[in-house]
Amino acid sequence: MSLKELQLPPLLHSESLSVSRGSQQSITNGISRSKFIKTNAGETSGNLLSWPAEVTNQIVQKPRGIKHHGSLTKPRFLEQLESHLKRELEALDTHGIKVQELRLQVFQEVFGYLIEEFKTYKPIFSAIKNEYDVTLAHLREQIRDLLPLRAKLVLVSEQCEKRILDQRVQERDELRALKRECQRLQRVIESMRGQQTALQIQVDHLKEDLATQYQLYRDERDARKLLITRISTMTSTQDTEHDDNNEEDESEDPVVVKMALQVCREDLTKVQVELNRLQAEYSDVVPRRDWDNLNHIHEETLIKLETLQTDFDQLKSEYDTLLEVHRQSAPAVLHSSQSELQHIVTTPRPNWEQCSDILGGSERCKELFEGQSSQKRLEILLQQMNGQNDFFTGLGTSSDVPIYLQYEGQLKNLKLKKADVVRVIKDIWREKTSENEKNDDSRDLQMFLHSYLVEHYKDKAGEWAYSLMEIIQNNLEDDLICLFNDILIGKVDESIYHGQTQLLSYLLKVLIQSDTTQCGSLTVLEFSDALRKAFPLKADQDIEELLAVAQTELKSNGVRIAYQTLYTEDTDGRHKEFLSLVKKQATAERLQYISELRMQLEGKGEVDAEHLRTAFKTIDPSLDSETLDWNLSVAFQTKECELQTQALNTEVLLQRLSVANVNRAGPK
Repeated sequence: MSLKELQLPPLLHSESLSVSRGSQQSITNGISRSKFIKTNAGETSGNLLSWPAEVTNQIVQKPRGIKHHGSLTKPRFLEQLESHLKRELEALDTHGIKVQELRLQVFQEVFGYLIEEFKTYKPIFSAIKNEYDVTLAHLREQIRDLLPLRAKLVLVSEQCEKRILDQRVQERDELRALKRECQRLQRVIESMRGQQTALQIQVDHLKEDLATQYQLYRDERDARKLLITRISTMTSTQDTEHDDNNEEDESEDPVVVKMALQVCREDLTKVQVELNRLQAEYSDVVPRRDWDNLNHIHEETLIKLETLQTDFDQLKSEYDTLLEVHRQSAPAVLHSSQSELQHIVTTPRPNWEQCSDILGGSERCKELFEGQSSQKRLEILLQQMNGQNDFFTGLGTSSDVPIYLQYEGQLKNLKLKKADVVRVIKDIWREKTSENEKNDDSRDLQMFLHSYLVEHYKDKAGEWAYSLMEIIQNNLEDDLICLFNDILIGKVDESIYHGQTQLLSYLLKVLIQSDTTQCGSLTVLEFSDALRKAFPLKADQDIEELLAVAQTELKSNGVRIAYQTLYTEDTDGRHKEFLSLVKKQATAERLQYISELRMQLEGKGEVDAEHLRTAFKTIDPSLDSETLDWNLSVAFQTKECELQTQALNTEVLLQRLSVANVNRAGPK
């Protein structure tokens, strides 16, 4: 074995360790390797120097600080390898991306030089180097396969973190909601506990009351038993009294009699105490019924007093005027013919106004008698009286005859006065209104009139029916009678009358509320404000017209208006100018409202319930649902809960609405 072969193992060991520790990547490139070997072959093939392995290891690990180990001399081949390695490493760009791969390439080249130099160990070195290269290539392939997974892993990680954050936010909101719900439930529990406590207290009180009532019932039962025993004893005593008085005395049970006597004394004491208490408490109290009657009589007396005072003032004014005229015309009268004066004094002047009931009202009486002499008036009166038959002929009992006129034969003409007819009509309306308030499903006026006449006049119901209708037909110029006739024949709806009544009642209520002094009169300003409060939808022109008519009717001096006098009626039972104007304006406003609805439905031949509802809400947004349902039931002639989707002719619907109490609820 040569010296060269003997010196190689230490060097091979140190270099192989250095290469194995520094290599991380395999790059198979043998650039300028053979040239470097050939250049230094002559210098190293003949004589290899011995060098400690630990020194070589330190030099390889720290190429920039090469030191000598004592007095040993470093082999020249080793110095050449180290200097080459140092140059190559210093020439590298340390800030590059693949600097580690370049360093591995440098060390790989140096290791290749070492393999080429030592021929003997070349196979094992080459095998080691190849194994490292295969392993590095395998690891690079695995890294290359794992790089997409790394990006996907980062993306999945971000998605998971985002989902976790969203889940935390959602859980946080749910926790807050659950906390609020828990707090609410706790409050509910506290409230229910309070209610339970209150109910428990009530139960306790009821138990006490029940115990007291039970005790009273027991006492009452005992008293009843004693009373029954007493009655039985008295009955048996009466039965045996005729036989033997001594046996009667012996048959009575002294214990029962004593107990009955004690109960009677207790009852007498209780009744006496209660009677004394009532006398003490209610000695100065007037019964409610008497107070209401007296109050009603007092109000009527005040109204009559106001009316009489107004009439008295008017009569006094007229008397003063006539007296003044008489004083001025007295001299001229004295020069007139004495015979004519005697004729005037001795001839009585009839009161033709008393004939108004026979002729069909005061208006018709004035129309017939105006400008006529007394003789002519008498002839007219006789003609009218002869025109009235003493009997009516019944129209029969066919279905086309109204039910209240379904009579046969001759019916006596009662020749009623207009005042009697007005009284009957008012009484009919009063009872009809009372029936409507008690029953949801009210009868029509024809059925009610028939029932009313049968109930009040029994066998003479037919005579009253025909006599009423004759006076009604002769006095259609009267508002009350005309409205009653129109409702009776179905020309207008019954709601018109109730609407007018409610309107006048509401106006009187507002006037009374505005009368803070309760003197029965208002100033002009207060009266105007009350009208605006009662009729907020009226125009200023209508309010001024009502105010002017009220002043004219009362002949007010422009300071105060006695509003109660406006509600008085004339001798025929008719309203005066002010209330007539109120009803007239209400009728005009109702017809104007229907005209606006007609314009809203213009161009539609048929309309169903929904379209009509929409039209009402369009022209009157303030209309409440209850009133709207009633309007629809009037239009479709059905109940509010049975409105159908079937369409009807628009003109038919508008006609039905125009004769009913359909009014505007709010401003446009």
